[in-house]
Amino acid sequence: MQFLAKYLVTTSLVVVAALAAAPGRAADVPAISAVDAVTVYPDGASITRVITLDLPAGDHSAVLKDFPLTLDPSSLRVEGEAGAKLTIGAIDARPPRAAPPVNLPELDKRIEALKDQRADLQGAINSAAARRKFAERFADASPAGIGDKGEARPIAEWRAAFAAVAEEVATADSAIRDAERKQRELDREIARLEADRAQKPPSKLEVRIELAAAAATKATLRVTYAVRNARWTPLYDARLDTGAKDRKPALELVRRAEITQNTGEDWSNVALAVSTVRTARGGKAPDLNSLIVQYPPPPRASASISGGMDAAKPLARAAPAAAPRTVEALIPSTALEQQATAEVDGFQVTFKIPGRVSLGASEGAKSLRVSSAIIAPDLAVRAVPVLDPTAFLEASFKQTEDAPLLPGRVSIYRDGVFVGRGQMAAAGKDETVRLGFGADDKIKIERTVVKRNEGSAGLIVTTSKTDERSFKTTIRNGHDFPIKVAIEDQLPVSENEDIQVEMLSSSTPPTTTNLRDKRGVLEWAFEAKPGEVRDIGFAWRVRWPKDKGVVMIPAG
Repeated sequence: MQFLAKYLVTTSLVVVAALAAAPGRAADVPAISAVDAVTVYPDGASITRVITLDLPAGDHSAVLKDFPLTLDPSSLRVEGEAGAKLTIGAIDARPPRAAPPVNLPELDKRIEALKDQRADLQGAINSAAARRKFAERFADASPAGIGDKGEARPIAEWRAAFAAVAEEVATADSAIRDAERKQRELDREIARLEADRAQKPPSKLEVRIELAAAAATKATLRVTYAVRNARWTPLYDARLDTGAKDRKPALELVRRAEITQNTGEDWSNVALAVSTVRTARGGKAPDLNSLIVQYPPPPRASASISGGMDAAKPLARAAPAAAPRTVEALIPSTALEQQATAEVDGFQVTFKIPGRVSLGASEGAKSLRVSSAIIAPDLAVRAVPVLDPTAFLEASFKQTEDAPLLPGRVSIYRDGVFVGRGQMAAAGKDETVRLGFGADDKIKIERTVVKRNEGSAGLIVTTSKTDERSFKTTIRNGHDFPIKVAIEDQLPVSENEDIQVEMLSSSTPPTTTNLRDKRGVLEWAFEAKPGEVRDIGFAWRVRWPKDKGVVMIPAG
């Protein structure tokens, strides 16, 4: 049989034990791998490493010691090509054993000698301290001004005694300081040698691949595995050209992927892609258990002396976990940027970044351009004067791409000027997207209270209370071109049949009620001509029983 043709070898076998062959039968073949391709998910990454081997005929164990500790051993897969028949057997991933340093006896002798030097210095410190203590005791016990028979000493002898004591103390202090400085240097050297002597924990994972070659061959293996300490976040740039009389508005929407990784391995010159698959959510929906309705159990007697009973307490509902904050979008440069190509299937989208990319472990976030599209948006000015009289320019468009827009931070530019940041909501194909582009100072909006009356209502005997209010909103278009305007306001909503709410006939009829499926939220939409001033009237009445009180609170 000829072995010149290439053989494709692949396996999905994942084991943590060696093959059943006798120990020592397979020869270890040291190998080096290189990261070749990476696909990053919102909650992890898939890594592909390439290994090239020159294999003699027979059984071998390819030993690779450069895999990250963070990989999931159950995700290891191997496939490859060889010039002769090659069988891939077991895959074994384990942390390498921490080996002691080869020069351990020499390190021990060096540490012992340094500790002896330190002990000698400590003896010198103790000797100098005793000398200083003796000089101080002599100065206290032998006054310099009185002789042996009680006579006064000459001044010259006083000074000689003072100088002698001061010299002894200074000499002792200098010797102590010099010895302590040398001790600190010795301590640092001892700590460094003891660190070299200690067995260091492994920083990489060892992977063994059992191989059986029918003949000597050159093989190329590709090992794929999953890691968790990597992610990508969708970011967007929205650049709006508001247009003019002779030019329609245009919106450039740029998709970006901000990638971070702390996998413990560097991705150098790799083929990079980002995918919308969320690997951490598992493969199926969670199981739902039965919901039981029953009487609460009788309260148990408390341990208090008074013999009182503890009331049954309802179970507290756990608060939802806070959503991770997205990373701040980077202001892009004006240079042209490469874009990714999108591969869309029925359940996921993968964006392949062109060329090769490098991203080191713990290097920080890296922002890459994924795609861009030029969109013809619908512009409108939207305001909620009951909260804020500011008119905000809004662009809306229908999402026509197969790749969905994922939630993420969006940087907003209007006519070439950065105006702020917003949030992109998730949108699938054919869904409408709305983006705000800052305040439009040429649209003036003012909301005033025309009437507010709280009183009673009834024929002869007062049977109910009322709250009646009337408002006027004035809109002035300061542009020299027509523009669409949308004004929002709110009609109180009653959830009790005794509380009646009605919009009065003096109101300007709204164009939309229950806007965005929010009860009581109204919208007045129209096109304002250049320089036009328009008023919107809005009035409502609330009626409720006279013996009760009501409050108005925003819905949660």
